[in-house]
Amino acid sequence: MPNDENMLYLRLTEKQLQHNLTMNKELIDRFLKYVSYDTQSSENNEGTCPSTDKQLVLARYLYDELKAIGMDEVTMDGHGYVYATLPANTAGVPVIGFIAHMDTSPDCSGKDIHPRMIENYDGKDIVLSEDPVKGDIVTSVRQFPELLQHVGEDLIVTDGHTLLGADDKAGIAEIVTAMEYLMSHPGIRHGKIRVAFNPDEEIGAGAHLFDVRHFGCEWAYTMDGSEAGELEYENFNAASAKVLIKGVSVHPGYAKGKMRNAILIASEFAQQMPENEVPEKTDGYQGFFHLMSINGGVEEAHLSYIIRDHNRQMFEMRKKVLLDIAERINDKYGQGTVLVEINDTYYNMECQLRDKPHVIDIAKRAIEKTCGCCRVIPIRGGTDGAQLSFMGLPCPNIFAGGLNFHGPHEFVSVQNMEKAMMTIVEICRITAE
Repeated sequence: MPNDENMLYLRLTEKQLQHNLTMNKELIDRFLKYVSYDTQSSENNEGTCPSTDKQLVLARYLYDELKAIGMDEVTMDGHGYVYATLPANTAGVPVIGFIAHMDTSPDCSGKDIHPRMIENYDGKDIVLSEDPVKGDIVTSVRQFPELLQHVGEDLIVTDGHTLLGADDKAGIAEIVTAMEYLMSHPGIRHGKIRVAFNPDEEIGAGAHLFDVRHFGCEWAYTMDGSEAGELEYENFNAASAKVLIKGVSVHPGYAKGKMRNAILIASEFAQQMPENEVPEKTDGYQGFFHLMSINGGVEEAHLSYIIRDHNRQMFEMRKKVLLDIAERINDKYGQGTVLVEINDTYYNMECQLRDKPHVIDIAKRAIEKTCGCCRVIPIRGGTDGAQLSFMGLPCPNIFAGGLNFHGPHEFVSVQNMEKAMMTIVEICRITAE
């Protein structure tokens, strides 16, 4: 039977959780400390891990912090992967883990972040930066209507010139604070808990050198989602495609019948792609093709695509679309004009979790306890958990509280972060049942 302290914890209301001022301050202070570190990863350093040395600075800080709060088995490898253990206080419980990534997106600067707290948000537009010359930078309710779901909450925003870093430093802060909470509440029963913080998630490499055997968990959860109450265990199947167009360059004054302009052929290739199956025209379970870049000259041009679909059969068909277009253009201009290289990046983790319903059920119960309801949604992207699930570590994704990631309009609700932190505590408690 649970003891008195455990029963008291179970009777805590959501209002009481939100007004736990001590934990609130620790959580906020941790988050603000973490975002002060510039940990932007880079797609230009392929094969190097971490892709930027500055990620190691935060990794070393986390290593020291985990030791300071009393975690066991704290380790950091040469690539910046940090692991630690909260010992069990109850026997016979599966070992589970929580994971978050240290890097921020290459899409927007993460240097010299200046976060600002807006207490008791009033539902109006948020002026991030005032500039009478260039114009104000504003997060408007019209453009970002999700703001209205957070009226009355305390929001942390940027100054309009960088991203915030809630993706995924909110997740790190929630995991560390939850571990400290469990240590200070020994009446909450739990098994052995492992935590891990990794680099390079934003460039798709966060799981590549993750030591699953060393982590030693039966299953884990990434704290890398968005809105409170969300649980994700279905993600895109993903691939990248590089299209090389080979042209023929001759003097334009004497080019008739000889020149093949690679730029124009590249444009022809792009125009043959399905025009409505793009990110800006799809949502939910709908897949897409996304043209990331197009560049080159008359003699040679390059297109870069990413391919996404939740359905594996549709995913394979999407890859064939590019190959079929290449074949048609080669028939028109000559074989070897278009070369397509496609590489799979990750797959839908749902197939790895199908026979492990308890992993999902525990998370659902915990989220319902802390948020009142649980919303299962498909990830229109991927997480480290997708790759880890195929490496033998089932790993759904749980909300961390931030929104509008990868840009200056990113913000996080303090109340969302508190719910995420207590969801971790609840998962540990429920697992021990």
